[in-house]
Amino acid sequence: MSSTTAGPGLPEGPVGTGMPGTREPGRTAPGLHRRTLLAAAGATAGALALSSCTVPPPRRRDPVANPGPGRPISTAERPLLLQVLAHPDDDLYFMNPDSRRLLEAGTPVVSVYVTAGEANGVNHPPGRPRPKPDKTAYASARQQGLRQAYATLLGLPKFSPWQRSVLTLRGDKHAELNTLSHGDRRVDLVFLNVSVNASRNRPAMTALWEDRGMTQHTLVPDNTPLKKSSSYDYEQLVDALAGLYDRYRPTVVQTLDPDPDIQNSPERFRRKDSEQRGYSDHPDHTAVACFSWAALIRWVAETADQDKPLPRFAATAFRGYYNHHWPKNLPKSVLREKAGTLVPYGGDVDWQCGNPAGCGDYGVGKRRPLENWKGWVNSTNYRYPGPQLVTHQQGGALTAYGVLGLRLVRWRAAGNGTWSAPEDLGGGPLAPVIGQAVLREHNGGKHSGQLLFALRYAALGGHGSANTREVVQYDGRAWTGLGSPEKLPDRSRRIGVPVAVTAGDGRVHLFVRNASKSVSTRVREADGQWGPWRTLEGPDADSPSPYEQAPLKRGSRSPVDGNGPGNGDGVQDGLSAVVDAQGLVHLFAAARTSVRHWAQTVPGGPVTLRPASRLPAPGDIPRALAYEDGTLGVLYRRPVSARLTAVRPDGTALPGGPALPGYGPVAALSDPAGPVLLGRTEQGALQLRSAKGTLSKRPGACVGAPALLRTTAGAPAVVGLGADATPWLWLP
Repeated sequence: MSSTTAGPGLPEGPVGTGMPGTREPGRTAPGLHRRTLLAAAGATAGALALSSCTVPPPRRRDPVANPGPGRPISTAERPLLLQVLAHPDDDLYFMNPDSRRLLEAGTPVVSVYVTAGEANGVNHPPGRPRPKPDKTAYASARQQGLRQAYATLLGLPKFSPWQRSVLTLRGDKHAELNTLSHGDRRVDLVFLNVSVNASRNRPAMTALWEDRGMTQHTLVPDNTPLKKSSSYDYEQLVDALAGLYDRYRPTVVQTLDPDPDIQNSPERFRRKDSEQRGYSDHPDHTAVACFSWAALIRWVAETADQDKPLPRFAATAFRGYYNHHWPKNLPKSVLREKAGTLVPYGGDVDWQCGNPAGCGDYGVGKRRPLENWKGWVNSTNYRYPGPQLVTHQQGGALTAYGVLGLRLVRWRAAGNGTWSAPEDLGGGPLAPVIGQAVLREHNGGKHSGQLLFALRYAALGGHGSANTREVVQYDGRAWTGLGSPEKLPDRSRRIGVPVAVTAGDGRVHLFVRNASKSVSTRVREADGQWGPWRTLEGPDADSPSPYEQAPLKRGSRSPVDGNGPGNGDGVQDGLSAVVDAQGLVHLFAAARTSVRHWAQTVPGGPVTLRPASRLPAPGDIPRALAYEDGTLGVLYRRPVSARLTAVRPDGTALPGGPALPGYGPVAALSDPAGPVLLGRTEQGALQLRSAKGTLSKRPGACVGAPALLRTTAGAPAVVGLGADATPWLWLP
């Protein structure tokens, strides 16, 4: 069923914005009812950059984007990954190795490329004369490169023939569909071919998202089954993407970053990186990500409007050019594998691939991804870092919470290791990672419930719809809006996922990374009342970084552990909070050159920045752990390293530092015999190190990061989300 509106209708807005349905902290909102969203107040939208995704007022209304809780959720018939990209190669640079791991585990992959990526039409083989521009040939060559890359990932010869056809989309639009299978593995490539030619002195996708009445034509590449060009406006593109979601019914959706960091890079860096002014990503990435999430919201809304079970999918977003600004987080073995996927994509001018227009994107072939000073390939970063699920145990019963179909759901574990059907708790549209705080009676120390926290797309839509994010709380009965530490709509979009912890005095401390790349906090008193948002001191995110003072040369590396140009030493999202033996709260965050540490000094006191420590530079987000003897430890991997670093907050190494080689963040549990650790091997399998040092491995696909917990019997357990959007329980 086609939507009848220009932008999604959305739920109640953040506290203090004046949007309808707002509730002050501590007052509950029964469900999240249908409402007409008022147009954003003021006429400032036109002055904002693309990153604000803000445009003139909407003309129509969508189905309700957030129907009330209690909806049935569809059954997953089979796992399927659908990823939406701006350009050919975005998946290979930014979503790999996650996409690769799912494909290797037998999950079918559908890649949707919104633009033709024709750029200036020059497909220049290094060391050869520069050819004349030919946009239709260059677009064709890049698509041939994708066929070569995915054939290789399927375990087939790179020049394997694909089944190529024309796919009809909603609105009678047409795309090229390429399909290739090998055993139980299958890949579909869908090319919408929207031209990236600039419009009105702005990138085409920027204008398509923002401008009322704007249309953008499609390109017809060489050697395609498509017969003629067409065009898209904002409404038609959102509808086409929503139709693709409905056609394929994915269980996992991957997109680019809709809300990149504010990034005031020097002009010489910005131009060479093709970043949009003021933000850490390409403008096409941001616009296509906004379209992707708007289409997800529409798909869920349409399904609910038709009284059908809600779609069952887990969604996440990946950082793009952001990778250039932070330490690199892939060890050499994983990096070689990732960059190796780009070799058949880049191709070679001397290859005989059967496509006269070209055999790949020649500037990306051979070893060039590894040698490129921009360093995009050297990292894979989530926009929303953290475990896909949180768990809660009470009375011997295990419950898991996660985001499915952009809504909070709850599963209950059965005795045989299976899970109940997901129970819809509403609250959407939500980002995929949630935080949790277990409430305790201050004197008796008994459990008295839990609070869940999420980052919500309070509004997301083109053509003038408000575009804001907010933090929300679910207490087991109702949702409460906690607003945002950022008052301006554009800045509200830069906040991170909420992290919470309960101090020894019963207060709940909530933390989020803010738009300045620092940390903001709210504190919930024992009586349930929330205090105001306040910003924690330091680190200075606006001072020049050492990299910005260095000369820019191709092939050169950053003097700061592979960092790219950035703003000072601000922190990354992916905060870690812990309570020590005295009941004091500690918070850790990865900065560019070290790990920052905030802590209370007395019970009930503020959380303040500790003096600059000697914690080594991080390559990934840290995990804080309170050991049984009262010691605090911080665990993380160094840049470009598979080794695990285990240090005290003062930077001294923990004795007998635990070994868990691999990549990505780790989860940890304290134990008298030593920490229990969970992470990934360099080959992507999950591995658990017991307190006694025994390693157990679990092969197979896992969406995002799993959760580590201890059963009521005291044994470690792992709960993760499978590619079929269903939890699994691993008892090593």
